[in-house]
Amino acid sequence: MPQKVRIALDAMGGDAGASVVIPGAAVSLTRHPDTEFLLFGDRAQIEAQLAKYPALKAASRVVHTDVAVSAHDKPSQALRRGRKTSSMWLAIDAVKKGEAGVAISAGNTGALMAMARFNLRTLPGVDRPAIAAVWPTTRGESVVLDLGATIGGDARHLVTLAVMGSAMASVLFDLDRPTVGLLNIGVEEIKGHEEIREAAELLRAMNQSQLNYIGFVEGDGIGKGAADVIVSEGFSGNIALKATEGAARQISEFLRNAMASTWRSRIGYLFARGAFKALRDKLDPNKSNGGVLLGLKGIVVKSHGGTDAEGFAYAIDVGYEMVHYDLLTKINQMLNRHGGALGQAQTAQEAVS
Repeated sequence: MPQKVRIALDAMGGDAGASVVIPGAAVSLTRHPDTEFLLFGDRAQIEAQLAKYPALKAASRVVHTDVAVSAHDKPSQALRRGRKTSSMWLAIDAVKKGEAGVAISAGNTGALMAMARFNLRTLPGVDRPAIAAVWPTTRGESVVLDLGATIGGDARHLVTLAVMGSAMASVLFDLDRPTVGLLNIGVEEIKGHEEIREAAELLRAMNQSQLNYIGFVEGDGIGKGAADVIVSEGFSGNIALKATEGAARQISEFLRNAMASTWRSRIGYLFARGAFKALRDKLDPNKSNGGVLLGLKGIVVKSHGGTDAEGFAYAIDVGYEMVHYDLLTKINQMLNRHGGALGQAQTAQEAVS
């Protein structure tokens, strides 16, 4: 019998808590019947929702806690008040103890990152973790990171992001050698901050068999799928993410208004509604929900706080795939392999300079 994938859920996280988390888990369970859930939070709220989903209830264990991290808590406050007692901390701690393969929360991003980093620690060779997500493109999908875990970073940090993103892409997209690009203000080698140019030189010098560096990628290249993995430091990555989500909502609103403006457009919509539904689904941020916190000694997935049940189910799906395909082992192997190559590349670069 295949081993179950056990997932720890912060049932109190997000704007709606258990009323979204539990239905989302029920949706994901239909897609992955080999899943078991540990549900952390207020037992009364969780069990009220579980009563609606008998199959999920049979596959779940509830761990009660009265403490939940607020959306307004600063990371330091969350650590001080919610450490060891909050639903968010307990979900992460289940991963550390080996009771679950992944923890998923729609709660406060800063608090989740602080708790995950404090409790799980970072992998050898990783200074700071990153948030990586699957981004829909005109070619299919790409992995984009960092989407806001930390701000700034030197060349070595960007190279580490490239290695971890490549491991994630190889797992998700079944690629032997994913293409990797660095997000920049132009594709010319002379453009961008010094850290980005230095990272590009290191990636070219490493010339690794499981990482295919293709150069700089401009902002419009993300949506075009210019590379399987697109790397940015957290400040620029988060702006790109929020700008794209805002543009998607804007386009959807423009289309909705245009289709309702005249009787001719309403009739046209009736004939083309299948195509418009496909477009709406492609533009829906919920369909690509679930950012993986890479670089930790355990897998943690961050869901949008305002997502619906279907969107939260997508975040669970991402966590399931990360465990099922053993992402952590893959990242460790690539970090070990690329660590030596990075050291050699840096030595060669210093010798030239």
